Amino acid sequence: MSVLRGTALSLLVSGAAAAGHLFPDCANGPLSNNTICDTSASVPDRAKALVAVLTTPEKFQLVGSTSPGVPRLGLPSYEWWQEALHGVASSPGVQFASSGNYSYATSFPQPILMGAAFDDALIEAVATVISTEARAFNNANRSGLDYWTPNINPYRDPRWGRGQETPGEDPFHIKSYVKALISGLQGDDPDYLKVVATCKHFAGYDIENWGGNERYGFDAIINSQELSEYYMQPFKACARDAKVASIMCSYNALNGVPTCANSYILQDVLRDHWNWTDDGFYVVSDCDAIQNVFLPHNYSLTREGAAADSLIAGTDLNCGTYYPLHLPAAYEQGLFDDTVIDQALVRLYSAQVRLGMFDPASSTAYRSLAFADVNTPEAQELALKAAEEGIVLIKNDGTLPLAIPETGNLTIALVGPWANASAAQMQGNYAGIAPFVHNPLTAANSLEGVNVVYGGSPGDPTTDSWPAALWAGLTADVIIYVDGSNSGEEQDRNTIHWTGERQDIMTQIAGLGKPFVLVQMGDQLDDAPYLRHENVSAILWAGFPGQAGGDAIMNIITGATAPAGRLPVTQYPADYVNRVAMTDMSLRPNETTGNPGRTYQWFGEATVPFGHGLHYTEFDISITGNATDDAGWDIGELIAACNEEYKDLCPFQSVAVAVDNTGNVTSDYVALGFLAGAFGPEPYPLKQLVAYQRLFDLAPGSATATVVLNLTLGSLGRHDEAGNLVLYPGAYSLLVDVPTRATWNFTLTGDSVVLEEWPQDTGH
Repeated sequence: MSVLRGTALSLLVSGAAAAGHLFPDCANGPLSNNTICDTSASVPDRAKALVAVLTTPEKFQLVGSTSPGVPRLGLPSYEWWQEALHGVASSPGVQFASSGNYSYATSFPQPILMGAAFDDALIEAVATVISTEARAFNNANRSGLDYWTPNINPYRDPRWGRGQETPGEDPFHIKSYVKALISGLQGDDPDYLKVVATCKHFAGYDIENWGGNERYGFDAIINSQELSEYYMQPFKACARDAKVASIMCSYNALNGVPTCANSYILQDVLRDHWNWTDDGFYVVSDCDAIQNVFLPHNYSLTREGAAADSLIAGTDLNCGTYYPLHLPAAYEQGLFDDTVIDQALVRLYSAQVRLGMFDPASSTAYRSLAFADVNTPEAQELALKAAEEGIVLIKNDGTLPLAIPETGNLTIALVGPWANASAAQMQGNYAGIAPFVHNPLTAANSLEGVNVVYGGSPGDPTTDSWPAALWAGLTADVIIYVDGSNSGEEQDRNTIHWTGERQDIMTQIAGLGKPFVLVQMGDQLDDAPYLRHENVSAILWAGFPGQAGGDAIMNIITGATAPAGRLPVTQYPADYVNRVAMTDMSLRPNETTGNPGRTYQWFGEATVPFGHGLHYTEFDISITGNATDDAGWDIGELIAACNEEYKDLCPFQSVAVAVDNTGNVTSDYVALGFLAGAFGPEPYPLKQLVAYQRLFDLAPGSATATVVLNLTLGSLGRHDEAGNLVLYPGAYSLLVDVPTRATWNFTLTGDSVVLEEWPQDTGH
């Protein structure tokens, strides 16, 4: 969503300060005798009791994101729209103070960089800090408790402007990431949600404005096989497994039907197939997406029809004012009845009951959190750790880590457009106000024993632009060049390579004969000749690293921290964008259309592959334990031993991987496990990620560390043309690391078995 889209939302934002976050007075207020305030009643009974005393006109006003409340009932106004993609963020419902307490919140790296850490425990810890700070803001009446995060659309195309908001391109990775994230956001209290998290954008959304195709009217044509195996996988984990309390439908249409009016995905898939029906689970539209059902999708014939069609399909809450404006007339026209609006309201107020909004403050410890719990020293350390863990070493000829002489007379030239990066460049989009932002220049100036010569960048008024950069390079022992890519919401990219001007200046500076370290920030590692350029000594990818990002970059460069991040995306060659239209949602290669394939699963000509990441040390990797080559299992016996409600979650094998640090530097190591084989429907994917685990602080010469990769029946399955997940007989190979360092081969025999039958779209 865009925080400032259209007149309706501009008015919404300008009026946000008037939307309160106070809880109803259940002790002495008008609702005190209503069952909504009875903590001994069930959640749905409490919500139904409130809905029962609402008038019909009141109901329509309560399903817009800025709810006016019902003064006669003592029901306060409420802003449903809060953001917290990588920290409590600026949004209509979040009110930062101008100074002092609540004037900032911890700003973590963008998800694309945190995803590169491949550390689910880290993600849960980050989410726990975010939800703690969110509760603190709420207790100070500075935010609501419904947060429209995370973005879990897979990063399918390198041109997508919002790829930075996601953990990467791989569905298994996103599934694991989001389960950890939702756990930290929604908390572990069996009686109360810490906050409501919202998985978005459901589904098939990953175009902003490319080639004249705007997200508001784009129709994503996706076949059942790829819809089930790729685009829907993160949402299945979020809804079915993690039990997220909210799902956001997206701007686009899916196979001809706008998602917010699409009962196939909102009812058949989400609520029926995934059993996403717990008390307080609700669907919210992206902002103005209900309006788009009418125009530009032209799916509904009238504005009233668009509102009614979306409500009936299962969209309970409208971001914006379209529901409050057009549901009354739709109701008068008989397009829906009271049971439909009541169902939506029961879902919404059940969520508020689960948040404790109608219960005494003493009911949950969440109500005692305060500003002392915001940006704690522990949170600051975690923000630094998250950035350090995610940074990826792409290339290194031995220049890194930099050796600072004991005499302390190392001079580095710090140059490039992002060397003195702004807060926006450090944080990326959907950010809040950080307590501080340490960019590369800030961090370099704090290094002991290092003299920093800042060469500036184009547009920097303190320098003479490129001549200053060249002069800095001439006077330094080492050159660090920092640059980044610009993309964002409503801004897709047309190219995935450095501009000619940037290539020219980097070539000139790298040609000075000094060690040259390139730090690439932003959401992609742009294709350019620097990977193979003999004068480029090292390349780091640092994403949008957050409030402590500069410190993390310099810690990696100087060796205070060893790099162990892995690329969560494929870096494609520059001409990839000329080979496939962004609007082509197909993943598999297609000779007819010229589509060369998407993601590492289907495209084998990467400039830098998914999962790539160098270290400052060396590791020996081997598969140990019971994972002997040529082992075999009968599919029927595996199914007979499966006792899980969902067959895809049944365990298969736990594979032990032995890791020895044979180098000279203590370092983390990420074990990536991929499955490959010629089984199931053709064409076969090159490989698919099925497990990963991060090991920490492995010292040289220490005892062998063991990481366990847990495989399930679902991780062995592949999807047929109907979208069903099937366990097939055949020869399987588990491949560890990028490039492959260890392999385990095994076979499955017997008849194929459907692990998950995908619901078919019968056309509603």
